Formats: sequence, structure tokens, C-alpha cells
Amino acid sequence: MLSFLPTPLIAVIATLLMVLNALFWVPILLLVAVVKLLIPVKAIRLRIDPVLLAIAEAWISCNSGWMALTQRTVWDVQGIDDLKYRSWYLVNCNHQSWVDILVLQHLLNRRIPLLKFFLKHELIWVPVMGLAWWALEFPFMRRHSEDYLKQHPEMRGKDQETTRKACEKYALIPTSVMNFLEGTRFTTAKHQRQQSPYRHLLKPKAGGIAMALNAMGDKFQAILDVTIVYPDGPPTFWYFLQGKVRRIVVRVRSLPVPQHLAQGDYAGDPAVREAFAHWVQQLWQEKDAQITSLLSAP
Repeated sequence: MLSFLPTPLIAVIATLLMVLNALFWVPILLLVAVVKLLIPVKAIRLRIDPVLLAIAEAWISCNSGWMALTQRTVWDVQGIDDLKYRSWYLVNCNHQSWVDILVLQHLLNRRIPLLKFFLKHELIWVPVMGLAWWALEFPFMRRHSEDYLKQHPEMRGKDQETTRKACEKYALIPTSVMNFLEGTRFTTAKHQRQQSPYRHLLKPKAGGIAMALNAMGDKFQAILDVTIVYPDGPPTFWYFLQGKVRRIVVRVRSLPVPQHLAQGDYAGDPAVREAFAHWVQQLWQEKDAQITSLLSAP
């Protein structure tokens, strides 16, 4: 609607609306979260959690509003029409840009339960947003290197425990657990450093999705495999705010939960870990081929 304006002005308006939206909803979110914190009773939690989720969904809807106002993006989306709001999903997606988060929230908001992301622990210190993620019980993970774990063996297994505790809470009400298998955003430098066998993807990491499946495999309705493609190249967040992203292609497919893997002991059984790795690699080969096809389409 405002796409006729100069791009610097569009960026200013989009940024201002995004910030004001967060400053409006986050205090409300925190107020309700503090009530839940002060009264840690399951019956109270079951009543307050839907309120927190409704606030977050309203916040995301307002984000979609300023995006529609300031962006002129053409959306090419398939696979989201038959999703169920009152269910549990494990969502997987390739990761190229911070814009991915807005794309996922915009398309899936109120189609499935609120996406719960596993975040790096350092992100808890992000002004305003860190408090919002805490209030919504997004798990904060400490992803230590193998060298660090050798020096501090007591930290080994902490992320698994964080995942387990988070999933215990998520089992109470319908939830969508979000996982980026690559663990980080794709860049050419990372791709070359990894010597990734995939053309458009970094190597997948099976640990996070395996822990979620082990903890909640009996709850998940399906695995939603999401593929995001930016035909003009992955945009920076600032580029997106300027309204310069012309087209976004998204494909969503619903996959059955591999129960033979979900019921296995990923942490303690090498055979299960190998089976998970094979399953993830197959998933990634299909996604890589799909991205190639989407990028070559007219």
C-alpha cells in the first residue's frame, strides 16, 4: 500500500511500526507471565498459557499488518491450507536469513499453534525480545563446542535436559516446536567451510529434532517440512524492511512422524543415532532438489 514511497522512508515506517508493535504487546505479555510465575500451579498454568499464546498471536498478526502495509512482496505459497490449529507439530525449515522468522510466523500464525523456537542462550539478553521469548517459554540452549565440553564435562547433556523440560511443558497444550536443522543461517562461507554435500543447504544436525521426537513423538500430529526460497537471493533484514523483497516462495509438506525413531534412544543407542542421521540426510537431499527446482522455475 505504501510501496510507492522511497525505500528509505518505507524502511523507517516499517521499523517504527515493528518497534511500536513490540513495545505495545511485550508489557502485556510479561504481566500475564509474571502471574503464572508467581502461582506455579498446573491448573492456573492451563488457564494462563492460552492467554499468553493469544497475545503472541495478536502481536504476530500486527506484524503481518505492517508487512502488508509496507511491502510489495509476491507470495508463492503451497501446502498450508489443510493444517490444524488444535494439534501438535514438529516444524523443520531451511535457514537463510532472519527474514525466515517473519515468513514462518506470517504464514503459519493461527493455522497451527504458536511456533516455539530453540534459541541460543545469548539471545535472552536482546532488549525487549529476550523478555518476550522468556515469557513464552522458548528454550534457551547453550551450544558448547566439543573442546569446551572436554574441559567442562559437567555441561554435557545440559541442552538435552533443557529440551526435555521444555517438551514436558509443551505436552500440556497444542504446540508447534520449531527446528532449523542446519543450526545456523546459510552463507557461502559456512557452506564452503563445511564442504557441505548439498548445493543450497548446510549439513543438517539431527540432535535437536531427535530430542524433540524422543520427548514428544506420541504427541506430534505430523512433521511439517517447510522450504523457503528467495528467488532474488536471501535478503538481509534491513533489505526486507526497505520493501525490496519482490518474491518469496514457500512450500510446506506434511510428513508422518517416524515412530521407529521417535521411540528409540537417540542419546544412548548408536544404531538409533545412525538411523536418525540417515533419515535427516534423506530429508535434506529431497529439500536440496526441491530448492533447485524452485529456483529454476520461471
